[in-house]
Amino acid sequence: MAKNEAPDDEITERITDVDISSEMETSFLEYAYSVIYSRALPDARDGLKPVQRRILYSMDDMGIGPNKSHVKSARVVGQVMGQLHPHGDGAIYDALVRTAQPWSMRLPLIDGHGNFGSLDAGPAAMRYTECRMAMAATAMTAGLDENTVDFRANYDGKETEPSVLPAAFPNLLVNGSTGIAVGMATNIPPHNLVEVVQALRHLIKSPDADLGTLMRFVPGPDLPTGGKIIGLDGIADAYATGRGSFKIRATARIEQVSPRRRGVVVTELPYTVGPERIIEQIKQLVQSKRVSGIADVKDLSDLAHGTRLVIEVKNGINPDVLLEQLYKFTKLEDSFSINAVALVEGQPRTLSIKEMLEVYLDHRLDVTLRRTQYQLDKANDRLHLVEGLLIAIVDIDDVIAIIRSSDDVAQARTRLMEVFDLSEAQTNYILDLPLRRLTKYSTIELETERDTLRETIARLTEIVENPEVLRELVSKDLAEVAKQFGTPRRTVLLASSGAATTAAAAPLEVADDPCWVLLSSAGLLARVDSDAELPDAGPRANHDVLVTAVATTARAEFGLLTSSGRLIKGRTIELPTVPATANAPNLQGGSKVSELFGLEPGERAVGLTTLNPDSLGLALGTRDGIVKRVNPEVLNKDSWEVIRLSGGDSVVGAVELTSEDVELVFISSDAQLLHFPASGVRAQGRSAGGIGGIKLAAKQTAVWFGVTDATDAVVVTVSGSSDSLPGTEPGSVKVTDFSEYPGKGRATSGVRCHRFLKGEDILLLGWAGQTPAIAAAASGAPIDLPPATGRRDGSGTPAVQPIDAVGSR
Repeated sequence: MAKNEAPDDEITERITDVDISSEMETSFLEYAYSVIYSRALPDARDGLKPVQRRILYSMDDMGIGPNKSHVKSARVVGQVMGQLHPHGDGAIYDALVRTAQPWSMRLPLIDGHGNFGSLDAGPAAMRYTECRMAMAATAMTAGLDENTVDFRANYDGKETEPSVLPAAFPNLLVNGSTGIAVGMATNIPPHNLVEVVQALRHLIKSPDADLGTLMRFVPGPDLPTGGKIIGLDGIADAYATGRGSFKIRATARIEQVSPRRRGVVVTELPYTVGPERIIEQIKQLVQSKRVSGIADVKDLSDLAHGTRLVIEVKNGINPDVLLEQLYKFTKLEDSFSINAVALVEGQPRTLSIKEMLEVYLDHRLDVTLRRTQYQLDKANDRLHLVEGLLIAIVDIDDVIAIIRSSDDVAQARTRLMEVFDLSEAQTNYILDLPLRRLTKYSTIELETERDTLRETIARLTEIVENPEVLRELVSKDLAEVAKQFGTPRRTVLLASSGAATTAAAAPLEVADDPCWVLLSSAGLLARVDSDAELPDAGPRANHDVLVTAVATTARAEFGLLTSSGRLIKGRTIELPTVPATANAPNLQGGSKVSELFGLEPGERAVGLTTLNPDSLGLALGTRDGIVKRVNPEVLNKDSWEVIRLSGGDSVVGAVELTSEDVELVFISSDAQLLHFPASGVRAQGRSAGGIGGIKLAAKQTAVWFGVTDATDAVVVTVSGSSDSLPGTEPGSVKVTDFSEYPGKGRATSGVRCHRFLKGEDILLLGWAGQTPAIAAAASGAPIDLPPATGRRDGSGTPAVQPIDAVGSR
C-alpha cells in the first residue's frame, strides 16, 4: 500500500440518488439549448449559423480575401476548429462547402477551387480543395475592426469572436437557411438581393408599409437553380405568417434532339434536386410501366453550358403530355415548405417577411451608428493631437528650449503641459514627433488636416445625432451593395401552370391527323399540320425554298426520291414538326435528309411521294434527257430502284403525278425548254430505263425536270459562265410566262428559253412552275426576281447575287 493511501475500510463511496425524470429533463434541455443556439438556427441579423459565422471570421482574420491566393480548405477548417468551434471537422467542412456552392447559395460567400461536389455528389476531401473569401463575404465582415458588433469569449476563454457579423446585406433572405434543431426547424428559401434591398429602402421611408406593399418589391423567392414557381398563394401565406409552401417546376422545352426524335430538354431543375435523381426516377417509372413513350435519358450537363437533361421521346408520343406526366411523377416538380424560424435577441421566433426585414434593418442601423461613433471618436482624437501640435509649432523654439533644459522626459512633459496648456496626450505626441515634421510645409499640411477633420466631425456628428440622416446613410449603403452584387432574377413566378391542364387532358399518343411533308432545296425534311398555309414557301419564311410538299398523315409512310433513282421509304412521325409562320412553314427546325436516310456519296434528294397505290405514279427526268413514268408500286423494303440508269446518268427531277393533264418540262444547260403532256408518256415498271424525253446537243445536259399546269405558270432561267466557280457568279436572270413557250413533241430539242450575253455559255439554273416564283440565295436570304418580260428568248437582267434555288407554293 502506498504511503499516503488510506486503508480499504476508510474509503467511502459518494453515491447521490437523483430522480431520473428530473435528470433527463435537465440534460435534454441543456442539449436542446446547445443545438438551438449554437448549431442549427441562424441569427436573424446576419442570417448565419455559428459555424458559418466562425468560418467567415476566421478567414477574414487569416487574411484570405478575394484578392489573395486560395488556401487549403483543411487549413481553414483547422483554424476554426482549434480556436472557435468545439465540434468535429466534418461539420465545419460541410458548412464551408455549402457556403461555396452556387446552386445552394444565391450569393456564395466563399470562392471554392476544386471539387466542391454537385447536386448529386459530395465534395472532395478538404485536403484536396482550396478556398478563399468571395467578394460578398467581405461585405459581411466589413467593419469588424470599427467596434460595429460585440465580441464574446470563445469556448475556452482564450480567444474572442463576434456575436454577429456587421452584414452589409440581408443574408437571411438572400441566401436563405435550413436547419433541424430539437423540437423546431427552419427552412427559408433564397431571394433576389436587388428586390430585398428595394423592400428595405422602402421600409426605411415607410416603416408602416403593409405586406402587400412589400410584396410589390419581393414577389417571391429567387432560387439559385432558377426554375418556375407555380402558384403564389402559399408564398403570400409564408410572408404573412412565416409558414407556407409553394411548388417549383423545372424549366423544360420541347426540342428536336435528333434527326428522327423530339425530346424534352431540361435546363433548370428545382432547388436542391439533381439530374441523377431525376434519371433514377424516370428509369423506375419506365420499368414499372407507369410512364410510356420514353426512348432514352441523357445527362449532358457540364460546367460550360450548365444543366442539360435530355429525355428522348418515342415517335408517335405527344411530348407535351409526357412532360406533364413527368411533372406529376418525378421531382421535375417539387414542393418547398417555408418555416421562417431564426434567433431574435437570443430567442427562436417564427418571422414574417416584414419582421425579418425589420430585424435586419435595426441591426444595420445599430452597426452604422456604432461605426460612425467609432469614426467620430477617432477623428476627435486626431483633431486633438493636430491642434496641440499646431500650438507647439507656433512657439517651436520655446518647446525645444524647455525640452533641452529638462532633466528627464517626465519633467519635460510636465513643463510643456503647464506652459502651453496642453493635455497629456498632446504632450506625448509632441515629444514623440520626429524633427523632420517641424517644417513650414508640415504646418500647412497640419492646418489642412485640421480643417478636413473638422468637416468630417461635423458630418459624423450629424449622422450620430440625427436619426433621419442615419437612415438615409443606411439606405444609400444598401443601394451600393445591391449595385455591386445584384443579379437579375432567375426564377420565374407563375400564378398557375397555364397550359398544363390542357396538355394533361390531351392523349399521350399523336393522332393520325392530316399533315404536309416538306422538302427544301437545301435537303431539309419536316412536317407541318395540314391546316397550315403553304403560300410563297421560301425565303420569306427565312429558309431555302421548298422543292415539294406532299399531303399525308402523321402516322403514314412517305417516299423520298433520290438522284440515283432510288425510292426510300420513311415514316412521317419521325420527321420534326415545324411551326407555320405568317408566310410559310419555317424549315430551319427540319432535319437534313442525310441524317435521316443513308444516302450514298453524291446522292441527293430530288422529290417526295405519298406511296399511294391508287395514284397515277411517278414522273422522273434524268440528266441525259430520259423521261419515265413509273407505275405506283410499294414494296415491303426500305428502298428500291424506280428507274434503271445508264452509266453516269442521274435523276434531276421526280414528282408524283396527280393528273394526266399536266405538262412535263425539261430545261437544258444550253437554254432549251421542252414541254409535252404527261399523257404522252406510257407508264413502265420500276426496272425499265425510261424513254427519250428531250433531245440534247453534244456535251449538254438537262438541268431541270418537273411538271406544271400551263395556267398561270412562269419560267425562271439564270445564265452564266461555265468557267466560274459554282455559287460565285450572279449571272443574268429572266422570268417569262410559260404560255410563251409552245409545246413540242417528246424527244425533240424544244425551243430556246434564254439568250446568252457575251461571256455566258451555260444555263446555271432553270425552273418552271406556278406564280408567284420565289428565289433564294444559298444562305436562305430572299432575292427579288424581275417581272415577266414576255420574251422567251430574251437575255434577262443582271442578278444582285447568286441564286441557289427557285420555288413556289
